Amino acid sequence: MRWRYVLYVVGILLVFLALFMALALMVGLLYGDGSIRSLALSIGATMAAGLLLFGIFGGEKTEYISQREGMAIVAAGWTAVGLFGALPFYLGGEMGAFTDAFFESVSGFTTTGSSILTDIESVPRGLLFWRSLIQWLGGMGIIVLSLAILPFLGVGGMQLYKAEVPSPVPDKLRPRIRDTAMILWQVYALLSAVQVLLLLLGGMSLFDAVCHAFTTMPTGGFSTRNASVAAYDSLYFDIVFIVFMMLAGINFSLHYQFLKGAPLAFWRDSECRFFLLVVLLLVVVVSLDIHKTAYAGIGEAFRYGAFQVVSIVTTTGYATADYEQWPAMSQIILLLCMFLGASAGSTGGGMKCLRIMLCLKYCYKELFSLIHPHAVTHVKIGGKSVPEDIMRSIFGFLSLYMLLYALCAVALAGMGVDFVTAFGAVAATIGNIGPGFGAVGPVENFALIPAAGKWLLIWCMLLGRLEIYTVIILLVPEFWRR
Repeated sequence: MRWRYVLYVVGILLVFLALFMALALMVGLLYGDGSIRSLALSIGATMAAGLLLFGIFGGEKTEYISQREGMAIVAAGWTAVGLFGALPFYLGGEMGAFTDAFFESVSGFTTTGSSILTDIESVPRGLLFWRSLIQWLGGMGIIVLSLAILPFLGVGGMQLYKAEVPSPVPDKLRPRIRDTAMILWQVYALLSAVQVLLLLLGGMSLFDAVCHAFTTMPTGGFSTRNASVAAYDSLYFDIVFIVFMMLAGINFSLHYQFLKGAPLAFWRDSECRFFLLVVLLLVVVVSLDIHKTAYAGIGEAFRYGAFQVVSIVTTTGYATADYEQWPAMSQIILLLCMFLGASAGSTGGGMKCLRIMLCLKYCYKELFSLIHPHAVTHVKIGGKSVPEDIMRSIFGFLSLYMLLYALCAVALAGMGVDFVTAFGAVAATIGNIGPGFGAVGPVENFALIPAAGKWLLIWCMLLGRLEIYTVIILLVPEFWRR
């Protein structure tokens, strides 16, 4: 393990972070609010730390990064940007303790959207913009963003991409990883810009439109309003958010294929079909369940049912209704949506539809083998057999996911958190959802979680964002041995 090299790359990431922090400072200067001092100090500290690491450890460059180094860079990089990204919140006095500032920062970068702020609308606009910007950066990954530039500095390659991109099978659109990163970000930025335009056409202010687009495409869910999207009470806005949450929940390589002239790219992809059909089914079931029980009209039930289902299944976490007041069946469906998640290759969290689909196909294959014991069958996707090592990885991931979920929920309950809140909070953070159930439901926040519980949930957010393995492997003794 070349720790000098790992710290060198982390230094580069911090330099980039300081440059993006300057955008938030410009917003603070534009509005003349109370965020200027905290952002200026944070830029100075972040840039100094980055340049220090860059200068001290910037020795020999290489195009090759081992798998261990790639995982170490990703884990260290996300921890570092979370720590330094918390400085504007802490120095601005918006958070009572650094734990709260770090929680908010990690929640932003991991696109979880869980918040400890009790009065969002009183926060200076420079900090609100920073809060949204860190979700936009975290959406496709600050490391994937850097891949477009790091090769020029002698930093490679595919190991970082494998550790960062939320997909069981990273989809290289171009032979060079830098080109792949650029394609992903171009699509990401284009969709964000289109959403800003549509929100402006609906009458939303430029500041709110940019902030909400910055938190929709990364499926983050931070809002500039205390009541989230419900504050606008607009059918037009609900439709815009639903459409872009769905787009953000689909593999971004399919968006690229569509823009390149393949109109059937979405339907030809088996995972995308699975995702769309599951969402449609869940929307119909929930809408019928809340009709007459929570809403008098079927149109109203469909509107709020569709928004909440799409928001949770894509792990965005916006809210237009208090789903804890809905019938038990709908609440259970939304809880299951937290585990399902969006498509692989999207910005969403959760287990990912691809893993669930392959798991179901494997179960069917086993049942088929019981009926036809001599038949030779394979799990296939897109007409191609899935290698056994991929299936083992998927089952290992699902097992670890559920085991860690159970252990963290028990640990949180042991800190005095009630049963419903403990299970809801861990599901919301490890799945990068945002709101949960109980005291952390859609109309509450995470402020009342004890400090030790917040650190546990921070770890859960990193686990979910970095796909379990990248974090857990750091705890395996063999990882540190030569």
